[in-house]
Amino acid sequence: MNPFKPTAGKMPPILIGRESVIRDFEEALENGAGAPGRLMLISGQRGFGKTVMLTELGRVAKKHDWVVVSDTASNGLCERLVAALSSGGLRFGGATISPSVGVGGMVSASLGSVSISPSNAALTLREAIHARLKRLPDGKGILFTIDEAQAASEEDLVAVATAIQHVLRDEDMRDVSDAKKHGVAFVFAALPLMVDEVLNNKVLTFLRRSQQQVLAEVPLGDVRAAYVDVVRESGKEISQEDALAAAQAAAGYPYMVQLVGYYMWQSADRRGSRLIERADVDRGISDAVVAFGEAVCAPIMDGLTPAQREFVKAAAIDAPASTAVADIAQRCNRSSSWVSKYRASLIKEHVIEADGKGYVRLSTPHMAEYLRGSSW
Repeated sequence: MNPFKPTAGKMPPILIGRESVIRDFEEALENGAGAPGRLMLISGQRGFGKTVMLTELGRVAKKHDWVVVSDTASNGLCERLVAALSSGGLRFGGATISPSVGVGGMVSASLGSVSISPSNAALTLREAIHARLKRLPDGKGILFTIDEAQAASEEDLVAVATAIQHVLRDEDMRDVSDAKKHGVAFVFAALPLMVDEVLNNKVLTFLRRSQQQVLAEVPLGDVRAAYVDVVRESGKEISQEDALAAAQAAAGYPYMVQLVGYYMWQSADRRGSRLIERADVDRGISDAVVAFGEAVCAPIMDGLTPAQREFVKAAAIDAPASTAVADIAQRCNRSSSWVSKYRASLIKEHVIEADGKGYVRLSTPHMAEYLRGSSW
């Protein structure tokens, strides 16, 4: 069976270079209330493994007998969190939860209708958390993982932050030993731009105290070693030289690591070979670049303004080398002030990065290849 898992959120066989994040979180569960790792803000570009990391932290929490509530942020976040904490037709303050009923009267995964007044959202979520905590054994708790947090409304984030503060304060005031107090942990995953906005939002000051984990590129040597080890443990072989070529193409992106691994393994498998040869690696890289472009590069371009796209396409001409800002101005036939404006916005959104005075380069690997073969 192919050991590489490039599907978004699917647990890969190994979490290369992310061990410290997992260790910090697990130690926070073990160290009790107040441990900084119980409130965590994970950031990274698309394809950096944020969703996989949330899945892994959920697995760690379940191992410690914690309840895990997971959601992907969008309008109605608080309502969904309250519904996930509830069973039966319960009422919390301003919310009524009416679950759908399936065959034989069993409560189904569809939660029917949930209505919460915005002014009651924080109080309602607080009550729902407390009600669920009361059903847990001493010393256990609830982990909330919120993916794509940049898509949450400010109202929902304020309500969640307010509920967190009150629940933690309420638990701290309980007249029991620390070992018996229930725990609550929140882990948010978001694009870097959202993290910057949260840290600058005066209403969300509580979240500034979260432990920030920035997912960066995985070192080349770690990726190469992972390819060799995973391939061997799964019944095939790959040389150090070919594993290095695959690692270089992955460029430290966890999602690309999985894509290259998946397709080079598939190529060898189709030949009925236990040895992944250089031709398999080359074919795997080619297929991975196409898949990476559609899954990572396309959403990045789709989220940009027309002017930002114009800037990126001008910079892509020189990729993977850096581009002089003056050349971008000339290619776009734009003023220096226009270039400065969009340079700043694209750096803030981590689409490009400064590469010495007067130069920039694309932050996302294989973006240039994607643009050359697309209609953008």
